[in-house]
Amino acid sequence: YFLIVCIVIILLNITTLLELEPGLQVWRVEKMDLKPVLKQLHGNFFTGDCYVLLYTTAAPSYYIHMWLGSESSQDEKGAAAIFTTQLDDFLGGGPVQFREVQNNESLTFLGYFKSGIKYKQGGVASGFQHVVTNDMNVKRLLHIKGRRAIRATEVDMSWSSFNRGDCFIIDLGKDIFQWCGSECNSFERLKASQVAIDVRDNERNGRATLLMIEEGGEPQAVIDVSHSLSRPKPNIPAGSADDESVDRSNQKKGVLYMVKICSSMKASVVAQTSPFKQEMLSSSECYILDNGVDSKIFIWKGPSANTAERNAAMKAAEQFIKEKKYPKHTQVLPGGGETTLFKQFFCNWKDKDQTTGPGQAYSLGRIARVVQVPFDSSSLHTNKTMAAQHGMVDDGSGKVQVWRVEDGDQVPVDPSSYGQFYGGDCYLVLYSYRLGGREQHIIYTWQGLKCTQDELAASAFLTVRLDDSMGGSPVQVRVTQGQEPAHLMSLFKGKPMVIHLGGTSRKGGQSRVGSTRLFHIRQSSTRATRAVEVEPSAAFLNTNDVFVLKSSNTVFLWRGVGATEEELAAAQYVTSFLGGGSATEVSEGKEPAGFWSALGGKKEYQTSRSLQKMVKPPRLFGCSNKTGRLIAEEVPGDFNQSDLATDDVMLLDTWDQIFLWIGNEANEVERTGSAKIAKDYVDSDPSGRRGIAITTIKQGMEPPTFTGCVSAPAFKLYCAQPLPPAPSPRMASSPALSSTPENTRPRRMQAVGPINPMKLVWSIILD
Repeated sequence: YFLIVCIVIILLNITTLLELEPGLQVWRVEKMDLKPVLKQLHGNFFTGDCYVLLYTTAAPSYYIHMWLGSESSQDEKGAAAIFTTQLDDFLGGGPVQFREVQNNESLTFLGYFKSGIKYKQGGVASGFQHVVTNDMNVKRLLHIKGRRAIRATEVDMSWSSFNRGDCFIIDLGKDIFQWCGSECNSFERLKASQVAIDVRDNERNGRATLLMIEEGGEPQAVIDVSHSLSRPKPNIPAGSADDESVDRSNQKKGVLYMVKICSSMKASVVAQTSPFKQEMLSSSECYILDNGVDSKIFIWKGPSANTAERNAAMKAAEQFIKEKKYPKHTQVLPGGGETTLFKQFFCNWKDKDQTTGPGQAYSLGRIARVVQVPFDSSSLHTNKTMAAQHGMVDDGSGKVQVWRVEDGDQVPVDPSSYGQFYGGDCYLVLYSYRLGGREQHIIYTWQGLKCTQDELAASAFLTVRLDDSMGGSPVQVRVTQGQEPAHLMSLFKGKPMVIHLGGTSRKGGQSRVGSTRLFHIRQSSTRATRAVEVEPSAAFLNTNDVFVLKSSNTVFLWRGVGATEEELAAAQYVTSFLGGGSATEVSEGKEPAGFWSALGGKKEYQTSRSLQKMVKPPRLFGCSNKTGRLIAEEVPGDFNQSDLATDDVMLLDTWDQIFLWIGNEANEVERTGSAKIAKDYVDSDPSGRRGIAITTIKQGMEPPTFTGCVSAPAFKLYCAQPLPPAPSPRMASSPALSSTPENTRPRRMQAVGPINPMKLVWSIILD
């Protein structure tokens, strides 16, 4: 009876508290009840409590997180699990569920709190409440840790808690001091400032004064704050690495189990080692993907699995962790609504309605809010969002120079043959255009699929040499045959870009072409066209496009039902240089016998008029060797310009293109090693992406195709010219600070009226 009453109470509470509007809702578990946490206090977590979070997208889709504090009781953990299960049932079993453990939260969870998460000591059992306070007698010390995902942990108010490599926030109620160690850098200061501003604006309603102080310049108010602060101040130790020292080689090792839940959990092995195949998952079963070596396990619940097993899946995961004797902080991540982390264990994962080829991708979820902008070349320079979505820096009307890689050197290509690329060659294409009153350059390095290893190496060397000769200002784009970006396709003055399957354009080096050739003509979203030679087989036909087929005695121009007039015009250009007389135009469905005979017989091909497109969210990674090893770490949540660390190399994945952004302060290991990380990242993608363009850009030389993907009111934080230093505001007289020498006084971070927090933070840092 007690259990029935509890479940009824839970359902009533969920119905009462739930607001199914897009955004984040947070509840704390208090005595078998859910209490909502004020929005301005989201991101604050008591270590003695458990929380339930619901994130609702505009689609809508739902993400449920159960957060467990390190000092929470078993009863609180059990209650949180019940609430999570009932909330999942209330929403029809559709939500993706996460089990979060303090200090080991998932990237999805951390992404909700761009100002970081703050761990507070205590909990509901000890009388601590989530309230907005104007109490000016607060005394606490927050240790700020992390470069991508910020964690602010409350520590003892003692000098022994400090170190030179990190930032700390000394919260004294009316005054909030940001203390910066002598070894921390500007990026860490920026992230700490985000936390400090959040404390002032949300916990103090903006009534506190924010001040920045340096190690060795502490005012007397800080030194006298607590009897526990030893006097004189001891030597501050050096900081530790931000990143955990984890062997990343284990990250993709996994075991797949099928889970049966009767009176007890029974797990049977499906596959001992990854990679797995998607066909191993039955829609009527539940599975555990064991990645315990990386402190992660995944629960995959088949959409047709029975309700009892679906509801007990999270409990089964807890039992699984105990049986395997994994650490308590092991993450339980979702398989449903399959995340990238989950799909990386499968060699052939394909999403429902996933397309292949150059089509853009779309999906439901958090990024459903992304609005696709139609292409308009006249507004490229003013609409950076459009430029980024279509991969166009301009309309392609600038200056073009093309060289072929030959005998280790670059040989100019005859301008009359610009736009013709052969699979046995490598080419350098230098494009120059004007943007914002100054000349910009892009170097496209096109690498044929049948070129030699020597030519591949030479093309990379020659690209660097050309870049150096121009002062290092060009953007570098490596292009693999068949993966040409829209902008490269638009450079040839209205002519289609023609890509030959093999051969070479060298004088006297041409190989004999086959008697039967098939060219696939497709138009991009920017209306640029490309003609790609493919194997002469009917399986390569596509109802949306135009094909040119040249046999030994005739030329066919095949028009699919969904083809455009521009593609037809490009096909006419292809027939003109293939020779063989005038082309015979053939409409889909009315092909003569000779057409199929030339292709080796009729076969099944793509006949869908409109391929379903999926939106893929852009992802940002930081490539850093701060721990002594070069590793890539993902930036959680919706990233913006402030997440570009100037002392790192950043990898931006926009699905159809990879950007490598090189910060001015990045070291040589990061600069040289990040290119391999980018290539390995693409080659290991479970979706099957291979050979997509990798663009290398330098800080201060960002094209609109990059800036349009990184949200910022104006892309000026990392401009080529240094920003002028912000004026130093004078400190108001204060008895607590009167004895502080002028050159060590803290700087006030207080402003009257509405302020731009990011502009303010950068002004302080630069000052």
